[in-house]
Amino acid sequence: MKVVKFGGSSLASASQLEKVVNIIKEDRQRKFVVVSAPGKRTHDDIKVTDLLIAYYEATLNHQPTTDLIQQITQRYQEIADAFHIAPAIMTAIKENIQSLQELPLSDNPHLSDTFLASGENNNAKLVAGILEAKGLSALYINPKELGLLVSDEPGNARILQASYDEIYKWRNEEAILVIPGFFGYTQEGNVCTFSRGGSDITGSIVAAGMKVDLYENFTDVDGIYVSHPGYVHQPETIKELTYREMRELAYAGFSVFHDEALMPSYRAKIPVVIKNTNNPQHPGTLITTQRDISKQPVVGIASDQGFASIYISKYLMNREIGFVRRILQVFEELSLSYEHMPSGIDDVSIILRERQLTKESEEELMRRLAFELDPDELRITHNLSMIMVVGEGMRQRIGVTAESTSALARKHVNLEMINQGSSEVSIMFGIQEAQEEKAIRALYYTFFD
Repeated sequence: MKVVKFGGSSLASASQLEKVVNIIKEDRQRKFVVVSAPGKRTHDDIKVTDLLIAYYEATLNHQPTTDLIQQITQRYQEIADAFHIAPAIMTAIKENIQSLQELPLSDNPHLSDTFLASGENNNAKLVAGILEAKGLSALYINPKELGLLVSDEPGNARILQASYDEIYKWRNEEAILVIPGFFGYTQEGNVCTFSRGGSDITGSIVAAGMKVDLYENFTDVDGIYVSHPGYVHQPETIKELTYREMRELAYAGFSVFHDEALMPSYRAKIPVVIKNTNNPQHPGTLITTQRDISKQPVVGIASDQGFASIYISKYLMNREIGFVRRILQVFEELSLSYEHMPSGIDDVSIILRERQLTKESEEELMRRLAFELDPDELRITHNLSMIMVVGEGMRQRIGVTAESTSALARKHVNLEMINQGSSEVSIMFGIQEAQEEKAIRALYYTFFD
């Protein structure tokens, strides 16, 4: 059995849905279908999710919503007309979209989630109707009926362990189950979404709950590239990588697969394959628990922008009990999280996401750190990129760090930071954003030329 998840680009238009139908038809093991909301049809198009965000904001601010409702329903109608699905399905979709503006606006922490979840929910109804129109036995199932229970954390829900047993009860359903991604229900019956892009999470949860053999995640690329195709001309596609490697790459900027989606599949030891809706015969990228690491020590190179580094230096810092605790206490009191904290004998750097800082909060942070720590030197560096060289094979290959730093030195890339965890799955380099593209190319041609 397989769970198959289709992203927004795979469901954006009638022509794309035709490909989806053929993919499902060609393999009877694809019994459970998880869908996103319709994505962009062209580069300058608008996703249905973005239209729903605009609809939510207009409703909240008591602004006109008629045009937005029409735009959203028209996206579904255009696809429905191409497949001549049962009229009752589109009637239900239109009624649902219209009814969103009647939800209580005050004292409703789940309002935004309910608006956004309707994109996936209505698309699941539509896809089930299309499969039926194409002669397949298909059944739309709401996450509440499926038993997909989540924590009451709007916009950042987590699966509850009890869900897996409930989901398993649907395993022997004869019809193809079409399930909306991105959201579940709290125990009180409220809609709660996963973080954005969370349809991948739903697919992984359903795969674990149904105890399937494979989770296929269809998107608009042939798999996961070794490096960013915008920086490297025609980079290689990764054939196989481990969950740990994928987690590192996803954190460092690989956006093909939502990093939180890995955990349910990983715990259930279910392989995941990333495939292309537009090229389904391509083998794609397989994510599994283990691979042969002897041939390829480095599996991928990723990067992410928008970091800042706070450098703190104080003589005999290592002898000062509670020094790091006081740093973290300041961060906690200012509701700031940090990403990395490399340190030396007399100094420590705290890497954090710049988006957390305003001009006022940055001034307050630096003032508090100066007061609490009395450092010899305190400074903040903005506009940093973090580049990650990832591969479990680095543990058995001597010289990967040396090759990486040599490659960067040859291109005159200045290193603000180097960090490598004890697991030796990844090496991280902090550099100025302006040098990111040059650094990525240098590392790629060192390990993959």
